[in-house]
Amino acid sequence: MSHTSPHHRREEFEETALEYLNPLFNLALNLTRNRKDAEDLVQETYLRAYRFFDSYRPGTHIKAWLFRILRNTFINRYRAQKARPDEVDFSKVELAYERIVDEQFLQANRPVSPEEALMNGVLDEEIETALARLPEEYRSVVILALVEDLSYKEIAAALSIPLGTVMSRLHRGRKLLQGQLLEYARKKGILSGPVDVSTDDDVAS
Repeated sequence: MSHTSPHHRREEFEETALEYLNPLFNLALNLTRNRKDAEDLVQETYLRAYRFFDSYRPGTHIKAWLFRILRNTFINRYRAQKARPDEVDFSKVELAYERIVDEQFLQANRPVSPEEALMNGVLDEEIETALARLPEEYRSVVILALVEDLSYKEIAAALSIPLGTVMSRLHRGRKLLQGQLLEYARKKGILSGPVDVSTDDDVAS
């Protein structure tokens, strides 16, 4: 990209990145809880993304790249506003991912895994409640995998964690989510019969 003209670079950026304006704004709004602040955060995110667009590798998931820039921008802003910068509530950042619960949970035109079939039968508020109860280290990975449909590598890039950590947290998080939703689904007659929600940790213990 270093040999492209500024005009072509801007066009390429707009074609590639502006498609994700709405998901970024939703995330920003959940982080800031204020529409004006969310707009400012998205604007700053896109300015930074454009500035560092040369570092983006074509073919990788730009949505994860943009999410990471927005998250880091928010954290930097939040640190600057705190009297004691070391006491940043990073859980607020992760909490935003669990609020991005949309129609992707209810996609019926593709094969679904057991936990997705379970979620398809319950209400959005039940899903949100179940997600909120997950430990934060599992919650963000589950949301990015099941809602945003990111790959393991893309999640690792978005959250800046090793690939192996993504895989283990997603495995554990899925099992925990199944356990949270199982009782509700059975009460409503959505599911019957036993469902294995044990984890490797449970077996090991």
